[in-house]
Amino acid sequence: MSLFHWIDFSPLGDERGSLVALEAGNTVPFPIKRVYYIFGTKEGVSRGFHAHRQLQQVAVCVTGKCRMVLDNGKKREEAWLDSPTKGVLIQDMVWREMHDFSPDCVLLVLASEHYDECDYIRNYQDFLDVLKK
Repeated sequence: MSLFHWIDFSPLGDERGSLVALEAGNTVPFPIKRVYYIFGTKEGVSRGFHAHRQLQQVAVCVTGKCRMVLDNGKKREEAWLDSPTKGVLIQDMVWREMHDFSPDCVLLVLASEHYDECDYIRNYQDFLDVLKK
């Protein structure tokens, strides 16, 4: 089973352009408690390098692209986020990394919980140790 759980967002639109609506409990499978976006990432800079104990997220590149790496301690997979109509559901206890941001990349992230530093696992070996328990 893949670590990438894709969510297709149906675009709405007409001759004026397109719109994607993201709704908690509908297109997003959890209540949304936090929204943030990453942009202006410098060339050669990678982001992420952490897991969450309980938090779930949906990530979507609303413009541009980046390479997402997901790792559950047993397997590691990667895929490009490159469409504003396709998001990835990132479960709890999954290590995530983002690489190769295009200059125009805006990565939107919807989170199931408010920010809580205690929920983060920022060291990969610590992540593996928690999984073994």
